[in-house]
Amino acid sequence: MSDSRPLPRIGRHQLPNRVVLAPMAGVTDRPFRTLCRRLGAGLVVGEMVTSDPGLWHTRKSRLRMDHRGEPGPRSVQIAGGDAQMLAEAARLNAEMGAEIIDINMGCPAKKVCNKAAGSALLRDETLVAEILAAVVDAVDVPVTLKIRTGWCADSNNGVRVARIAEEAGIQALAVHGRHRQQRYGGEAEYDTIAAIKAAVGIPVFANGDIDSPAKAARVLDYTGADAVMVGRAAQGNPWIFREIDHYLRHGQRLAAPGDGERAEVLRDHLAALHGFYGEHLGVRIARKHLGWYLAGDGRFDYAGRRALRATFNGLESRHAQRRFIDELFRHDPAATPGRIARAVAPDGICAA
Repeated sequence: MSDSRPLPRIGRHQLPNRVVLAPMAGVTDRPFRTLCRRLGAGLVVGEMVTSDPGLWHTRKSRLRMDHRGEPGPRSVQIAGGDAQMLAEAARLNAEMGAEIIDINMGCPAKKVCNKAAGSALLRDETLVAEILAAVVDAVDVPVTLKIRTGWCADSNNGVRVARIAEEAGIQALAVHGRHRQQRYGGEAEYDTIAAIKAAVGIPVFANGDIDSPAKAARVLDYTGADAVMVGRAAQGNPWIFREIDHYLRHGQRLAAPGDGERAEVLRDHLAALHGFYGEHLGVRIARKHLGWYLAGDGRFDYAGRRALRATFNGLESRHAQRRFIDELFRHDPAATPGRIARAVAPDGICAA
């Protein structure tokens, strides 16, 4: 049965559906955000950007902050542990076109937590309140927050942090159903998300292990959340957004994309990566994406996928990568790894 509740709103921005792309460092760049939006994501959030403007001169930071040509609302995630620095970062990003500022208090990475940022902030609720108030006061655009359920199993303070966030003026809250010490291990739990949704009046997005349309529907029903936020399950499977949206609206599974559409999406994605990063870096970044696409390609067994990845990872030009995709979707999948290796051999490949 379809969800008859009003669709979530973030400030003046009405979302078109209940499926959101989670921010992922090294993944949710402009090419991937554009692709996921095209395939049904109702909101996409950019890669985490440091709150220290002194580090924005690096190429990585400049690329992460590049939202040129993207339709709104453009959501930029910032991370740090100093309230005034985060407020200034929010203000500068808003001046550069960010229409939503998202604050990261969910990242479990050591290099982030060791700087008292990300999910490490959940240990200090006073600092959480100070940061949220400072950022909300600094900008005229809506501010959202991404958290985990707490720092550890003995400090599951997600409900208290959610109430602090609502009081500070946060417009929507995404909750990953794991505490920080779990990182991405074990299974996500949704009891805390349900408790948070019951405790606050702002939109709540349920995150963690949302990997199918049926799972999305179960989590929304169980938690009462306003939307699901999809992260790792979108890697190599950007079609998951339209599939979840269709299932939530109609209660029926949408047919999987055919080989023709898969080929078109891979070609478009690779071309966007090459155009955005330049050929040298784009070719290298494309390798991880192709690995994710292959992981979900049921035409090949493990050995076949491994051989294909090895061949693709040895390619050094965008033309060779494009030829690889063309060959990947020819007939007779069983013969594909060897045929591709022969087809791209003139471009130079690593040994499979």
